[in-house]
Amino acid sequence: MTSVSYLKPLKAAVALATGLLLAACNTTGQSGEQSVAPMAAAPTISAEKFEADRRAILAMVGDYKVTFDFQETVPFVAGYSPKDRYITGAHEMVRVIEDTGSFISLQHILVVGDGKEMPFMPIKHWRQDWQFEPTEIMDFIGANTWQKRDVSAGERAGKWAQVVYQVDDAPRYAAVAAWDHTNGIASWTSPPSWRPLPRRDATKRDDYHAIIASNRHAITPNGWVHEQDNAKLILTGDAPQVLVHEIGVNTYTHFDDFETKLGTVYWEKTQGFWQAIRDEWTSLFANNDRVGLTIQGEPAEMYMQILGIATDVETGKASTEAASKEALKVLTEYITTQPGAVADRLKGETVEGGEAYSSR
Repeated sequence: MTSVSYLKPLKAAVALATGLLLAACNTTGQSGEQSVAPMAAAPTISAEKFEADRRAILAMVGDYKVTFDFQETVPFVAGYSPKDRYITGAHEMVRVIEDTGSFISLQHILVVGDGKEMPFMPIKHWRQDWQFEPTEIMDFIGANTWQKRDVSAGERAGKWAQVVYQVDDAPRYAAVAAWDHTNGIASWTSPPSWRPLPRRDATKRDDYHAIIASNRHAITPNGWVHEQDNAKLILTGDAPQVLVHEIGVNTYTHFDDFETKLGTVYWEKTQGFWQAIRDEWTSLFANNDRVGLTIQGEPAEMYMQILGIATDVETGKASTEAASKEALKVLTEYITTQPGAVADRLKGETVEGGEAYSSR
């Protein structure tokens, strides 16, 4: 497989004194256990630390009962009252879709329904890519716009970028940090980085425009946890203004008593289609310094079309090749490689004057 990250692929890592270990990829899909001789770590960290980092990332693979729990805490705008606590749950599968040693891609797939009033069905969810010592990332800067940023040698040394993608493989956010293994806990804590509104807010409110978030992923005895420290930002004034702080705790507990086969079959049938979508985004970010969507707010009108086309592949109504071409045409309608200034783009729901790109 080609790299699914929009980060530039790293050159072969520097050989350790004992020689160069070559990467191989032979994923199992279910447990995430690998038959891999990982690429040797660069001399910024030891081979043992590099392997410990990889084990922590791969420990997030599996089947889970998930709880999503968010609570706004402290307001910073006069008259604003924190919203009620948001808590919900789901069943989720996490699978390895690529592992080259220094790059690991994990796909999340929801399985929803109760088999009674609502039939069980799989839904492609978010994706997280992990790149060791990235040379660049695409930062979210507001107004559905991403800007390429070089990562200095000092910033990336011994660290991993986590890059998170939307349900249709559009980008969301990225950050670079080191895994820590002290005190018996494997954890990765990001510096503050910008991200778009979560769907739970983007579909219901318009009083803020971006989030500055610090994330911590930590491996637990029963699975893993994703903790968030969020500041919700208003971007329409003279300078960014924090509206309110929020804490989030997403808990992934190992659990396999749900219809995981549905998710497995869905992915087997549609993985070629999604590879084509990932490749298109990879090309976009490799060839452009800035990329934006031609719509503001929750881009449901784009991702619902892409997900619908994927369903046609799953059900056999369309071939992977035909569906991929159709989906790439959809992308050309909603992507611009010359987005305007963020302040200008926030003025309306539809962005005018952007130059759409041409699909390969």
